[in-house]
Amino acid sequence: MSPETDTYQRLTNSQPGKLLAGRLGLPKSTPLRRYEPGQELLTGPALIGAAPGGRLDGVVSLLLRECGAEVATDADEDTRYGALLFDASGIEDSTQLRAVYDFLHPVIRQVHANGRVLVLGTPPEAAATPRAATAQRALEGFVRSIGKEVGGGATAQLLYVAPGAETAAESSLRFLLSARSAYVDGQVVRVTTSPSAPAPAPADWAQPLAGQVALVTGAARGIGASIAEVLARDGAEVVCLDVGAMGEELSRTANRVGGSALQLDITTPDAPATLATHLRERHGGAGIVVHNAGITRDKTLGRMTADAWDAVLGVNLSAQERLTDALLADGGLVADGRIVSVSSMNGIAGQRGQTNYATSKAGIIGMVQSLAPVLAERGGTINAVAPGFIETQMTASMPIGTREAGRRMNSLAQGGRPIDVAETVAWLGSPASGGVNGNVVRVCGQSLLGA
Repeated sequence: MSPETDTYQRLTNSQPGKLLAGRLGLPKSTPLRRYEPGQELLTGPALIGAAPGGRLDGVVSLLLRECGAEVATDADEDTRYGALLFDASGIEDSTQLRAVYDFLHPVIRQVHANGRVLVLGTPPEAAATPRAATAQRALEGFVRSIGKEVGGGATAQLLYVAPGAETAAESSLRFLLSARSAYVDGQVVRVTTSPSAPAPAPADWAQPLAGQVALVTGAARGIGASIAEVLARDGAEVVCLDVGAMGEELSRTANRVGGSALQLDITTPDAPATLATHLRERHGGAGIVVHNAGITRDKTLGRMTADAWDAVLGVNLSAQERLTDALLADGGLVADGRIVSVSSMNGIAGQRGQTNYATSKAGIIGMVQSLAPVLAERGGTINAVAPGFIETQMTASMPIGTREAGRRMNSLAQGGRPIDVAETVAWLGSPASGGVNGNVVRVCGQSLLGA
């Protein structure tokens, strides 16, 4: 969806609309800055602060300078900042949380439109003492609240970096600070370290997936097609998979991204073996597997047929499990490969009329969390993205009231686009994101529903 088709956004960004929205207390919807090749990382200078004992501000400062960003450590009341970054990793007691307030309080209203607020900490489970763990966990409530206050298309995130994983954080820092994360807001991302799961920096950050083979299921159109496009843009050779009925659209997607098309019904008994053999023999195994294929068959539980239940669980969850098992066992996924599964906000919050769909999407989260240690042993990772309201053909056909509610019930007061999901998938699929494993990242503009 382009900004021109969001009538509410267009009106509330006109001068009369701004005045009316302010008087009526209506949500403000700022057009989001999305990634374009060659784009500068930030919209303005970055201000960096740290609590005593922090270990991450130097890493962040070095990265920003390498990216050509202007970096400041002293606040200026006349400056609009592209990013506010605070290293809270040194906070070891709840009384020390005052440091993050002291840093952000004077400057929080100076965040540039589409700016970034990023707090860095230590995963509570890796903290040295119970009090340190308590203080680090408290940062989640702080950051999620900031995400609901900053406005203007700005976002707030919390990046937990485990001790020893500092060099593995670069991919996540680049993603969360850049326009690639336009519709990701109020999220908590964990970066850990494992000798078997390295996070090598790419030769060119503009092509972080160069040399990778990526499989995308459900690639014929919508979010799947956008994922294929972004992975190809970032350098991957993409295998686009969908059912035979979508053959024509699938071919168009594959041709557009310079990849190949594979027609396959992933629910058939022989699909896992067929796919694993194809990837192993034709490509030497995939480095990235994106489980995107999914369907809906919506009815309230009392009206839902057994066939509708079975179809949704079969495509959305059981097929993913079977494919993953085969790819891990038969070399369809290389040893240090990345798996990214598309879940949904409805798998977190639930949804009326979608017991089957929400069950399948919650199951995906369970699969990701349970397989994360298995992938780590191989040097790989598995993560999930959970989209919220994304502007697609399906949402365009919704009744206007339902559609507008979906668009506005998040901190950014607008719907996301398929490319927002795709950018997040590309980050998680990157070899440089080896420290990100077992995460569930919502792409929802910080939806007001769910955890």
